[in-house]
Amino acid sequence: MTHQPLKAIRIQALLVFAVPLFSLGEMPVIEAVFSPAPGIGPQEGVMRRDPSDIIKVGDRYHVWYSKGKFSHGYDASIWHASSPDGKVWTEDGEALPRGAVGAWDEQSVFTPNILVAESKYWLFYTAVPKPFVASGPGLTRTAIGVASADSPAGPWKRFAGNPVLKPRGDESYFDGARVDDSCLIVRNGRYLLYYKGRQGIKTTPHETKMGLAIADRPQGPYTRVQDGPVIDGGHEVLVWPQGTGVAALLSNHGPDEVKSRIHFSRDGIHFEPAQRISPTPSGAGAYRPDAFTGSKQGRPIQWGIHILNRKAGLPSLERFDLRWPGAIQDEK
Repeated sequence: MTHQPLKAIRIQALLVFAVPLFSLGEMPVIEAVFSPAPGIGPQEGVMRRDPSDIIKVGDRYHVWYSKGKFSHGYDASIWHASSPDGKVWTEDGEALPRGAVGAWDEQSVFTPNILVAESKYWLFYTAVPKPFVASGPGLTRTAIGVASADSPAGPWKRFAGNPVLKPRGDESYFDGARVDDSCLIVRNGRYLLYYKGRQGIKTTPHETKMGLAIADRPQGPYTRVQDGPVIDGGHEVLVWPQGTGVAALLSNHGPDEVKSRIHFSRDGIHFEPAQRISPTPSGAGAYRPDAFTGSKQGRPIQWGIHILNRKAGLPSLERFDLRWPGAIQDEK
């Protein structure tokens, strides 16, 4: 078998988004292949969901996720696992427990994500206080906070200024009632925090939309770039630097014209659908080696971890790999 040099591989991969955008009927399809993730897979009486994006430190990959005893994330804490190959995982223990009595994160901490910056690790997470109300007029607001550590293994110290992003409180905005599911990249020396927003008690979780807030420091303050969403859909948030732009993978929730699509933006704000993906990973986190480098040479993601929703039993985690049409798979 002839192997192309890495430079050629990267150029070919970048060409995936160098073509004009397609109509929905013409869009190329990216295939997702699912496989078990031993160590964080199905376990009787245990829920694992909402995986973070994946980082590699030394010779090990690291992922964080929500863990609890119920199918949802509103009664959970954040756990950490590591792996030598991204396939077989070791659960290393609880990374971030629920907050103290009376704190904004007392009820649950969930949907974690990771940022590496300023020689530290920054663990972003969503949380809710007690008492917690899932729906209706008393709907509990969610917010996003951050904790930092000197090592992926912790210990994690909560930022004193938490939460770093709150819902607006005005339900005329797409993120008036809830913000959740942060995903971060570094672009032009600034920190871009993509998140999903829920408008209010009259909207369902499947009507969330994707927003963007930007900061000059990992812990903020974060400022929204606009009043409206950057994508009119997106129940889970996964973005990565793609060449000089930004790509986003949307799950199979939301309007038909945006769901199960990979979207692309040249400026990180104005997105258009570019490819279809089938089957669609659920609540995915990906290995994004270019996420924090600011190199403006970001490659398409190749693999990650997503939620395995089973007909019987609680959600767990499994691996996904992407097969890009016309692009050679490079780093695994």
